[in-house]
Amino acid sequence: MISLLGLIIQIINLFQLILVVYIIGTWLLNFNIINASNRFVYSIMEAMYRLCEPSLSFVRKYLPTFGSLDLSPIVVYLGLWFIKSLLIEYWPR
Repeated sequence: MISLLGLIIQIINLFQLILVVYIIGTWLLNFNIINASNRFVYSIMEAMYRLCEPSLSFVRKYLPTFGSLDLSPIVVYLGLWFIKSLLIEYWPR
């Protein structure tokens, strides 16, 4: 049972890392620091978009709009952190 908990925690950690890299990548694209016409950059951002956008769009449905400020990555990250903390605290040992 402990190894299953470790696997779930590592999956959550991996998704949190992908989410942070996706957020930084979108900032770099929006500020024209990296070029989206590069095939390597495009394929990496497309893969991260397909991984992160379902959870972000689900949260965006329930969050009010704040103009151009998107708070959904913060909510998803904190939600993952909360789920991870609950699993660690209440997992049967």
